[in-house]
Amino acid sequence: MSTFQGDRLDASDSENFYVSVAASLESLLASEADGIAQLANASALLAHHIGRTNWVGFYLLRKGELVVGPFQGKPACTRIKLGRGVCGTAAQTQKTIVVDDVESFPGHIACDAASKSEIVVPLFSGAELVGVLDMDSPEASRFGEADAAGIVSLARVVSRVVNWDTLGLA
Repeated sequence: MSTFQGDRLDASDSENFYVSVAASLESLLASEADGIAQLANASALLAHHIGRTNWVGFYLLRKGELVVGPFQGKPACTRIKLGRGVCGTAAQTQKTIVVDDVESFPGHIACDAASKSEIVVPLFSGAELVGVLDMDSPEASRFGEADAAGIVSLARVVSRVVNWDTLGLA
């Protein structure tokens, strides 16, 4: 069972760990009405609890391209065209992409040379794509099946709870 250790969760049981993080995330987001504030706190919470990451954040779909949103990590690429890199490909296909070795991904965009693996999960408001959740790790093959399933569940919480109408996406 996942338990709090100080202010961090124990990730030794990944299924319960992600259930606990999802509950914390939902509680945090539900108490705020502004989408930017929600995404800022979501990136902070996820970066804090999901270890072995060096970048956690959001790219938002604006006028047909992804624009960097709230994140935790080094400065990031500001704009990504749909179909380009892992984020753009996940957005274009509207499918989660897990990359064990970013150097093997055709067209990978290296915003941080330390990143070795990545997961990108599309975000939706209803049926409409609104952006992606992007997580990078300095470890190759960081995001296994249990992590991917857990991170997809966290992205579903973000998709469902964030007040997308306050973000002026178009």
